[in-house]
Amino acid sequence: MKKYHGKNILITGAASGIGKLLAMKIAGFGPSSLILVDLNQEGLSELTKLLEVKTHIYALDLQDTKSITTMFSDLESQGISVDILINNAGVVIGKNFEEHTHENIDFTMKINTQALMHMALESLKMMKIKGEGHIVNIASAAGLVSNPGMSVYCASKWAVVGWSDSLRLEMEKFHPGIKVTTVLPYYINTGMFDGVKSPIIPILEPNYVVDKIIKSVARNCIFLRMPAIINFVPLLRGILPVRIFDFFAEHVFGIYSSMKYFKGRK
Repeated sequence: MKKYHGKNILITGAASGIGKLLAMKIAGFGPSSLILVDLNQEGLSELTKLLEVKTHIYALDLQDTKSITTMFSDLESQGISVDILINNAGVVIGKNFEEHTHENIDFTMKINTQALMHMALESLKMMKIKGEGHIVNIASAAGLVSNPGMSVYCASKWAVVGWSDSLRLEMEKFHPGIKVTTVLPYYINTGMFDGVKSPIIPILEPNYVVDKIIKSVARNCIFLRMPAIINFVPLLRGILPVRIFDFFAEHVFGIYSSMKYFKGRK
């Protein structure tokens, strides 16, 4: 995996789940350093004990833009430039929209959408100096399909998909050495979506997801949708009348009822 060798790689949400697995696997490819970001200081510290590579850990709240810019200033003062940014951190509040508080909405949008933009904006300043880099935005299949019980989560991921691919087009035009990959996985078995039911489309295993992400970034893929059936969602939404698509999503694939028994990670 030459893509990762000798590079400084920043991963958000690194203390658990997909972020932790990404850090552990990428560490084996000989990066110059891993920059690990999460609110969980203890989790980050435990992770570094497992990694035989230079690490820089930052326990910060991604809702706080000032903390993000301060972190990048600190990296710059150490002469560290981000080569690959993996925007992985995310949250979900699984309930109907009318049950949300204003704080729930702000929390979800700040973590799932705005933080990715702020992280990318700061990373781009460094990448443009080198003329190369890679931004990886972990969105969700929920950025393609509406779903009862996760309306604000869907909103945050739809926004990420639109922004991320717009960023790709801008980079291809003005900074072609900087690549952008948008990742759209279905439910992943990390605990974040505990309780969801999916009778047809398989719930993804973390190791499978991480391996696919690592390979897709190495190949400079534009989109990574998982599992393969998710690739057909944009086509089906485009050609089927809304009510017919709703019927298939509800009664065939069980998507619209998947959040009925949602518990999530505490």
